[in-house]
Amino acid sequence: MAGAGNAIRGSRIGAGPMGEAERGEAAPRQTVTYFCSHDHRSVVTFSIEATAPDSWDCPKCGLPASLDSENPPPAPKTEPYKTHLAYVKERRSETEAADILDEAVALLRSRRKAGEIIF
Repeated sequence: MAGAGNAIRGSRIGAGPMGEAERGEAAPRQTVTYFCSHDHRSVVTFSIEATAPDSWDCPKCGLPASLDSENPPPAPKTEPYKTHLAYVKERRSETEAADILDEAVALLRSRRKAGEIIF
């Protein structure tokens, strides 16, 4: 029986790409360092022809990072989940809500008196 080893089958030391001559010249690159508010440094490589963005998401914590090490951008504020009632209260005042409720109750009572079936 053959043992279950960790060897890569069909491979030997030195196998693989032959080097620069076989692959061609690498494109010129620039490295840009970004800093987040958790003191993480992210080094990103771009093409020389590309314009590096002013901000980049930190791969370690996900916060926004900028080029300025002294003043990294603050963490974005996350607002708690709002219920449907919270959104309604933003649009209506207490008096408007009471007026709308009174109109709806009056409409239901008038339908009930008329003998309509309400589902």
